[in-house]
Amino acid sequence: MDELARSIGDLVIANRILAKEDVVDAYGHVSIRHPAKPDHYLLSRSLSPEFVTAADIIEFKLDGTPVNDERPGYLERYIHGAIYEARPEINAVIHSHAEDILPFSISKTPMCCVAHVASDMGMHVPVWDIADKFGDATNLLVINMAQGRDMARVLGKNAVVLMRGHGFSAAADGLLKLVRMSVYLPRNARILLAAMRMGEFKALSENEIKTRNNFRAGSPEMQRGWEFWAKRAGCGDMLANSRGGV
Repeated sequence: MDELARSIGDLVIANRILAKEDVVDAYGHVSIRHPAKPDHYLLSRSLSPEFVTAADIIEFKLDGTPVNDERPGYLERYIHGAIYEARPEINAVIHSHAEDILPFSISKTPMCCVAHVASDMGMHVPVWDIADKFGDATNLLVINMAQGRDMARVLGKNAVVLMRGHGFSAAADGLLKLVRMSVYLPRNARILLAAMRMGEFKALSENEIKTRNNFRAGSPEMQRGWEFWAKRAGCGDMLANSRGGV
C-alpha cells in the first residue's frame, strides 16, 4: 500500500473515532496534509464523519479549491487550508462543535489544562471572535480564506483555538496526536467545570505539560489508544493497513 492510500486509511479511521467519541456529530471535520504535496490537504466531501470512507476523501489546494472533484465540500474547509498555510509543521487539523468546550468560548474564564491526558492542548487556548474583524452580520461560519486566515492568526503557535459561540479548531504535527487531543479536550472541559463548582483548583504547570508531552511523543502506549478507539468505532479491521495515525 502506498503512502497516499495509507494516509487516506488513517483519515477514515480518525473520522470514525471522532464520531464514536462524540467529538463530532453530523457536523465537524478532520483533515491531514497531503503526504506528497505539502501545499495540498485531504478532507472528506461534505458528509457526516461517521459515514466517511476512502472513496469520500477529496484532495484540496490550500485555498479550498478541490483537485479534479466536483462533489460538494464542507463549507468551513477554509479552516484547514488557512492553518496548513500558516503552520508548515502542522499535518492534521480538526474543527468541532463539542458542547463542553463552548462555555469557555463565551465567558471570560480561560480554558486550561487540568487533566494530564489533555496535556497536548498546551498552556494557552486563545478565543477567536469572528465579529472582531468581520462584524456581527456573519453566520459565525468560516466560509472564506480571509476568515480562515484571521482564525489561524489567533491560533498562532498554539494547539487549540476556541471559536466564540461556535466550537474549536485544533492542529497537531500528526493525526494520532490530534485525535487523542480532540478526544480528551471535552473531557478536560468537563473536569474543569466540575472543579470550578467546587472552588479553587490547580491546573497543570507549563513544565508539567512540556515534560509529559516530551515523554509521550511516539510512545507505544499512545499507539494503544489508537487501537482502542479504532476498535470501539468498529473499524478495527482497518488497522492492519494503518500506521497508527502517525
